[in-house]
Amino acid sequence: MTTTESFRLGSVALPVYLPSLLFATGEGAIIPIIPVAAVHLGASLALAGLIAACITLGQLIGDLPSGWIVARIGERNAMLWSATAALLGLVVALLSPNPFVLAIGVLLVGIATASFALARQAFMTSFVPLAYRARALSLLGGMFRAGYFVGPFIAAAVIGLAGSTQAAFWIDAIACFAAGAVLLALPDPTEVLAARRMSAIRAAAARPQVDAVGEPAPPDRVGLFRTLVEHRGVLTRMGTNAALIGGLRASRQVIVPLIGVSLHLPEPTIALVIGVAGAIDFALFFSSGQIMDRFGRLWSALPSMIGLAIGHLALFATAGLHSAVAWFVAITMFLAVANGIGSGILMTFGADLAPRHDPAPFLGAYRFTGDAGNAAAPLVVAGVTAVASVAAAAGVMGLVGLVGAGLILRWVPRYIPRTRAA
Repeated sequence: MTTTESFRLGSVALPVYLPSLLFATGEGAIIPIIPVAAVHLGASLALAGLIAACITLGQLIGDLPSGWIVARIGERNAMLWSATAALLGLVVALLSPNPFVLAIGVLLVGIATASFALARQAFMTSFVPLAYRARALSLLGGMFRAGYFVGPFIAAAVIGLAGSTQAAFWIDAIACFAAGAVLLALPDPTEVLAARRMSAIRAAAARPQVDAVGEPAPPDRVGLFRTLVEHRGVLTRMGTNAALIGGLRASRQVIVPLIGVSLHLPEPTIALVIGVAGAIDFALFFSSGQIMDRFGRLWSALPSMIGLAIGHLALFATAGLHSAVAWFVAITMFLAVANGIGSGILMTFGADLAPRHDPAPFLGAYRFTGDAGNAAAPLVVAGVTAVASVAAAAGVMGLVGLVGAGLILRWVPRYIPRTRAA
């Protein structure tokens, strides 16, 4: 793909980004409601938390097979089937007579989310030029963040009008249906850009073995297990980075409200602080892409990881401060900035490392590592909090973040050097 063609990506921007925004908005509407719905069905608080975690567990389960599915049936078909599977999960959740059935429905939504998100990332990896990749993927990540940010507000308004928590599941169902309708109604961006690429190849008939970007002709697709074997080195090293980044991000979402509770802050105050932090985080998503494309991936990943680590360590220190509330607010905003400047970094890492012509199996394996960190971090926080305190959990995760920053500094220049990332 030439630079001129890259600017024409705007002609397919709507079918590229709008389905992701709709899908994420629906999911954002149900995430805070899942534990409430579980309690209404008779679940204990511990079981309700476990059911809420099923959406992350579903993404973890779905990561590896989703790469194979996308490679076999294509990006748009995978997204359509994912939206259908999510609808099925929502129907199960709406009709669930007990917490166990609700967990099955939530788990199915999580599995569908893994395939939906990977399909669009695979498209970006194949078609967006390297010089603009981080910005495009940061914008894609911004669509998901926007949906997760707006979804709870929509759910709160609709639940207030309908008087039932089940209204949130209907919002998600409508959003999934709308995402599928957009995918069917608008041109398939893969077909549009593939047709442009073929036109460029025909125009370059003097170079029949080279495609429009000067790379070798596409090789045959390889299976999931062969991909895992061939790329085991990079998946182990960069996958560890992804797991630690995902873990620090997930830890922040758990520890911040827990620290607020430990400081005896009113619930509306905690919600307001977290909401403002979410707005700051969302506002920085495109800046992250600019940094990565202009200066290199390391200039976004390393400051973000160091910032998350320092923020966790600072939360640990607030336990003994007299003006802890003011420090809590300041540190929460600092963590939002640190997370925001790393927006899209995991997707960009995956796109940089994946084979261009058949990225889906690799991306599935790589996303699994990041989601494993997302799933493991809350368990670590819960375990340390049970044994010691929530402040100690923040300190442990801060130290983990410093280790992660060292690994980023060690492996990113080796696998994604500045000359290739810029």
